[in-house]
Amino acid sequence: MDRQASPQCHQSVQRLRTEGLIKPIASDLCRVLISPRAAPQNVSVDREEMMHRWSGSALLALMLVAAPCALAQEVALKGITAFAEKTLNSRSFERFIDIVNAEGKGKLSIDYIGGTKAMPPFEVGNALKAGVVDIANVTGAYYTNVFPEADAWKLTQRPMSELRRNGGFDYMAKLYEEKMNAIFLARQIGNTPFHIYLTKPITKPDLTGLKIRITPVYRDFFTALGATVVQTAPGEVYTALERGVVDGYGWPTAGIFDLGWHEKTKYRVDPGFYRAEVSFLMNKTSWSKLDEAQRKIITETAARIEADSTAYEAAANAADIERMKQLGIETIELKGADAEVYLTKAYEAAWAGIIKQSPEHGPKLREFFSKPR
Repeated sequence: MDRQASPQCHQSVQRLRTEGLIKPIASDLCRVLISPRAAPQNVSVDREEMMHRWSGSALLALMLVAAPCALAQEVALKGITAFAEKTLNSRSFERFIDIVNAEGKGKLSIDYIGGTKAMPPFEVGNALKAGVVDIANVTGAYYTNVFPEADAWKLTQRPMSELRRNGGFDYMAKLYEEKMNAIFLARQIGNTPFHIYLTKPITKPDLTGLKIRITPVYRDFFTALGATVVQTAPGEVYTALERGVVDGYGWPTAGIFDLGWHEKTKYRVDPGFYRAEVSFLMNKTSWSKLDEAQRKIITETAARIEADSTAYEAAANAADIERMKQLGIETIELKGADAEVYLTKAYEAAWAGIIKQSPEHGPKLREFFSKPR
């Protein structure tokens, strides 16, 4: 395939001409070396004869010019996280970026834009779909307005390794391409349950009379428990708790200390329910512009992060549970029939909501994601 000389080539030639290192005909020679079709008609000297005309110093200068003309340029991607930087949900993404930038040096790099200070979390999904950013660390709960089926990730009762074998991952990946213009790279949070955190105690699976902060993750479940639900961005939760605007919130086992919410929290309700989901997504159009070597760096690094996620989450969960105990955050443990009612309602309410939103895909996703009956 013929390639035109790059702008960098012409700039380099002009600089060397200005400095008197090569004669004007070098520009034509560079074009001849790169693409025969680019040669001017009045240049009749063939390549071999032209090469012999040059002194050693001029030829060396020309080689330095021609080399970058033929080399591919490093691709720079814009990356963003939907969470605060350097917190539990962002640290694996930041590690992913560090590895890609190290192993992709000269081929591929990710420019880390940042987190919630750079873009509101509920706008990240649309930004990725539109190509405003190339790669994102985000949860499906933040872009259900674009892709409602993404909310089903929370209901996975099988590990990602099994979903990649049983067809569940491929089914979801196709939906991401069609509805989000995205490539699903890896799930970096997927083994951590959610809990209800409260400022007031409960004795049974009933939230009647309580105002609970939600994202779409918990809406159907908390509503089924009788709560008045209030949706806010994570950055607003501390103030809402402080002012009594909400009496509690849903969040995974680990992570409340990163956000300072522990200061206003008195109780954690067990057992945990669902499984948190935070994943790496890439804009499909941006992906299509990468060559095979660049894609390999992305996919292998993402797979490494996903494989490490179980141990990463287990350590974080254990550390935060111990810290809660030390700070006096009490555990309200629902047992026996109460626990069964609580968990059954959690899954039934959520699946009903997803199937209502997506009658075509919801039932199929339930078959892939739910544990065997």
